[in-house]
Amino acid sequence: MVLIRHYTENDAEALWHIFFNTIRIINSRDYSQLQVEAWAPESFDFSVWKTKMRTINPFVAEINGVIVGYTDLQSSGLIDHFFCHHEFQGKGVGRALMDHVMSQGKALNITRFYSEVSITAKPFYEHLGFTVVNEQTIEVRGEKLVNYVMEKFS
Repeated sequence: MVLIRHYTENDAEALWHIFFNTIRIINSRDYSQLQVEAWAPESFDFSVWKTKMRTINPFVAEINGVIVGYTDLQSSGLIDHFFCHHEFQGKGVGRALMDHVMSQGKALNITRFYSEVSITAKPFYEHLGFTVVNEQTIEVRGEKLVNYVMEKFS
């Protein structure tokens, strides 16, 4: 069973590893080596990561005490981060996180949920009722990456 809880500062390192490994292992199916290295660099200022996590205040998914994913929901309806541990994909973690986001959004009277979604995650978002607003190319540390602005109305 997937337990969803609020982020604590002690989660920062585990969330960095989920972010890094998901991009390097899973997103590498749809992005080049240079792109994933720019997106999830080997050397990264961990204090910047901790600040980002404090800023987005994510929800953390656990199975039997192991952190297996995380996401967030901003008051604007933005889902800034949505990552599932590469070894736990297809096991209901993503759906549990998205269900939690939707229920939190409902409680906050959010009617439009949106995110910048990778090529890799696009089918997952579509399966959960999100539609593409537009395709875009962003630049991350000098590399151009395609992603999609996707939205869902409650």
